[in-house]
Amino acid sequence: MNLSGNVGPHPHNLEVQDLDSFDRLVSAGAVDMRGWHAQSLDLRGRTGALQSLRVEGAIFLGCTFDDGVEDLLRRRGALIFPRLETVPFNPYRAALYSPQELYAGLPDAPYEALPDARIYQWSIQPGMRHRLDATLASALHDHAIGDALDDMTRTGPLHGRAMVGVMGGHAAQRGSSGFAQAALLGRLLAQDGYVVATGGGPGAMEAANLGAYLSEVDDDGVQAALDILASVPGFRPSVSAWARAAAAVVERFPGGTPSLGIPTWFYGHEPPNYFATHIAKYFANAIREAILLELCTGGIVFLPGAAGTVQEIFQDACENYYGAREKVTPMVLVGRHHWERQYPAWPMLQSLAAGRPMEDRIFLVDTVQEAVEVLRLPA
Repeated sequence: MNLSGNVGPHPHNLEVQDLDSFDRLVSAGAVDMRGWHAQSLDLRGRTGALQSLRVEGAIFLGCTFDDGVEDLLRRRGALIFPRLETVPFNPYRAALYSPQELYAGLPDAPYEALPDARIYQWSIQPGMRHRLDATLASALHDHAIGDALDDMTRTGPLHGRAMVGVMGGHAAQRGSSGFAQAALLGRLLAQDGYVVATGGGPGAMEAANLGAYLSEVDDDGVQAALDILASVPGFRPSVSAWARAAAAVVERFPGGTPSLGIPTWFYGHEPPNYFATHIAKYFANAIREAILLELCTGGIVFLPGAAGTVQEIFQDACENYYGAREKVTPMVLVGRHHWERQYPAWPMLQSLAAGRPMEDRIFLVDTVQEAVEVLRLPA
């Protein structure tokens, strides 16, 4: 799986994403940095080590050096991508976001002053999409996020478990039965050993990440969390109050089960939810949607939603329609009336699937419990 946009694997490259790794390599006797990709490292104080190494063919992305060292490395053959001080994010970041990072300063400042909001405001400034420095920074950032997501799914806390996507409307309010059912779905999936992945936003997405996060908490604890959240039903009129209620739940129940959110600043008016422990936030919405589908090898559950969810159903259907039999993944639509009458995606999906390998991998159910049972069926 290649989530970072690379044209292919590069087995001879070595990614160095933290100072401990750099120091271990130097201590082990490294002499040549050819093929090293040093990413977002503060290398001040490592001038002696850098002078002792051959650096021709090394790449430094957004690193910090002692005075004069950058020019010296460049003259010796290193390729240096400079820090971009004019953008409110690190385009060379080596890890996914956490909620605490995107909402840094939440206890004392309004959402509009926090990193997530400031990045969105930067992205929608007039003419920003046509500026070379802005588009380059955004592209570098999305590449770095894809690379970090690839690392997380191959070796990190999301490794070794099938991932199930949960998609549904952002309009499900805290305190509603729909929100509680989406939370139950996330909880049941996590208890079955799946990694829960969502679009990372509010509504059903927040609820599914919440349920996964609290999968090891007893029923009384889950209800207490739902009650806390119900005091602020939605992110309008105040994202700050909405996010603080979620942060209070996380503070009360620390160390929850990991799950994934993949939101986008393209829909920056919808804030990321606080319960996805790992957040792969992109600027490019198309990349984000394709990656979410690619990751969900355990299938996708579609809760009631409107235009966005309908789009996601048929984007997934297209992947399954043209995919090899071995690559077809389950599609489970929850809510017969919703998907047969209100937004009749199910009849169209049945017509597309007829006679295809995906025909026996699409399901229409009424409850989230039934959805989980469907996913337990052998392929």
